Amino acid sequence: MAIAAVCLVAGALSAASKWSENHALMINVTDSLPNWAFMVEARRFPVRGDYVVFHPGHDPITVKYFGAKPAAFTKIALGLPGDTVTRIGNDVHVNGKRVATIKPMTKRGDRLVAGPLGVVPEGCIFAGTPHKDGFDSRYAHIGFVCRDRLVGTGQPIL
Repeated sequence: MAIAAVCLVAGALSAASKWSENHALMINVTDSLPNWAFMVEARRFPVRGDYVVFHPGHDPITVKYFGAKPAAFTKIALGLPGDTVTRIGNDVHVNGKRVATIKPMTKRGDRLVAGPLGVVPEGCIFAGTPHKDGFDSRYAHIGFVCRDRLVGTGQPIL
């Protein structure tokens, strides 16, 4: 009986260890998304509409607001490789559909630079949120998010 219990515990620990190699829990501390907890699957390239988790990079504005080692961001995959990003006035469009609006400045008065336009490159995505104050691919400070910055995709759990 004791041997069976040890084998069961060892098997459960092995399965949990294997699961944790490709999965993590992500907490969103902003109001840019309707959910605040996500189960993240590492290394899966997103499809349109997936929640994506990525490293925001080290742009001076990003560092100023989020620190030298910012936590990963969670956004939505709004544009995929081959999609076209355009801007009409302050409205950002992906394949002709309005997905975001850019602002000239942050809430604290720092200048924001409009993000990339044109075809989303292979291996990259346009990540964003519908939130008016979202800090995402609509700004050059984040830009297109490519594989080297992607952590994975997330499923909202709370």
